[in-house]
Amino acid sequence: MKTLKQKNNQTEKEPLEYYLNLQYSMTIDSDTEDGFVAQIKDLPGCLTQGETLEETINNINEARELWLETAYFCDDEIPFPSSDDTYSGKLLLRLPKSLHRRLAEAAEQENVSLNQYILFLLSAA
Repeated sequence: MKTLKQKNNQTEKEPLEYYLNLQYSMTIDSDTEDGFVAQIKDLPGCLTQGETLEETINNINEARELWLETAYFCDDEIPFPSSDDTYSGKLLLRLPKSLHRRLAEAAEQENVSLNQYILFLLSAA
């Protein structure tokens, strides 16, 4: 796992901003009693919850930043995001207009993008 680089025979960390800009996958699950639970599996212990989907997404983004900052300043190893080069992360999907409208309205009600809302629904399935 590459987290450090060699420069003039000295080990030098990448700047903190480098790690903060890495794209980690998150999972969000619905908890019928407490709202939602989110975690980033590549960052052990990085999980949070929220009453709404929007709050949960904000909380997990804040938790990711705090996790990375803590690991960085404690000189702990920071794992790179796991990846699978087989998949681009993009999917073209055709759906009925009525379903598109219902999804868009539900996303608006949760104050999240349509993409984030559909990702939540798929990850909860």
